[in-house]
Order: sequence, then structure tokens, then C-alpha cells
Amino acid sequence: MNKTIDIQDLGSKDYKQTWDYQEALFKGIVDTKIKNRREATNLSTKNYFLFVEHPHVYTLGKSGDLSNLLLNESQLKEKGAKFYKINRGGDITYHGPGQIVGYPILDLENFFTDIHKYLRLLEEMIILTLEEYGLAAERSPGETGVWLDVGTPFARKICAMGVRASRWVTMHGFALNVNADLGYFDNIIPCGIRGKAVTSLHVELGQQIVNEMEVKEKLLKHFASLFEAEFLS
Repeated sequence: MNKTIDIQDLGSKDYKQTWDYQEALFKGIVDTKIKNRREATNLSTKNYFLFVEHPHVYTLGKSGDLSNLLLNESQLKEKGAKFYKINRGGDITYHGPGQIVGYPILDLENFFTDIHKYLRLLEEMIILTLEEYGLAAERSPGETGVWLDVGTPFARKICAMGVRASRWVTMHGFALNVNADLGYFDNIIPCGIRGKAVTSLHVELGQQIVNEMEVKEKLLKHFASLFEAEFLS
């Protein structure tokens, strides 16, 4: 089992370019696994964790409802935003500047073979990170992601999640609102859930700007602990 992970920070990168890159890394891992089984070899599979910030974009999961996008094509152009229907789970979400997006591309057979556990540990990574900022984040029953004030009229989502897995290899991941412009969420029904708000770390802390590099370091610290992983330097 290989529990080392290649951490890559892609900076600001177009969604489609990043999606293609994810697919290439994903395919490389899957091809290695197929070769191992076909040729009875024992080649080690790689693991990756990508950080990225996307220009304004809306993405719709494979089971999502297009009616949850409240903009037409011309309105998308006016907003300077793109739209893609993609192959992750979940409904519609927004990515943009000020948001930390993380794409773990892992061979779960190096860790554990349980997709539900995988999602719960990603949520726990976010919860533990936000706890360091004094926020009591939690899960909302039946709703993937991380929330604040669950079960109250003030419930609001701070981190969305949607993944794809095949042959125990993962892609896509999470989007944590840190310094995000929340106005862009007004153009969708986030994750297809009506009547609940979206928030961002800088709003909750009452700060104009939160140090995103610091947040990334905290995320990686908790990820390494939860997954018992090591990072390649």
C-alpha cells in the first residue's frame, strides 16, 4: 500500500483544464491497477491532492437538475461565468475566486475501501479546520458537505462536496468558501437544496480577508492525520 500523496497547488486555473488534468491522473492510476491484475504485477499506485482556485464557474453533477441553474447562456456571459455538466455526484454548485477547491485523486485501496467513510473523513477534515477558527461546523443529516447552525432557521453551508469513484479511485472533491463572493450563489439553488443559505469563512469571522495559505496548511494537517497519509515534499 502506498500512502504517500503528491500535493500540487495549481493556483488559479480554468475548470475544464483542471478537469482534464484530473482525468489524466485518474486514468494513470486506473491503468496501473488494470495492468497489475492483467499481468499479475504489483506496481504501486500513486495518490494526488490538488488545490486550485477556479475563475467563476457553475458545475452540475450527473444526477443534478438543470433547473437549479437560474441563468441562461447570455446571463452567464454577463456574469463572466462558465457552466459545465460533469461526472461527479451531487447537484449544482459554484466555484470562484476566494474559494479553496480540493481534488484528492486517491487509490482508496491504499487506505480503505469505503466511499461513505471517505466522504465522512473529508467532512471531518473541514470540521476540524473550521474548529481552529472557533467555528462549530457539523454535518447535516442526508446532506453531504459541512454546515453551520444545523437544525435552526439559520443553517448555512460553508463547504460543498461531490466526488466520483471508479475501481476505488477518486476524483473531484470539496469546495470550501473562504473569501468567496457569495453573490454568485444567488444564481443557483446550491446543491439543489432550497431555503438554506451559503456562507464563507471571512463572513463568519467578520474579516475582510482570511489567509488562504494558512487554511490550506490546516486542511492538509488534518487530512494527513485522518488518512494516516504522508505527503511528498
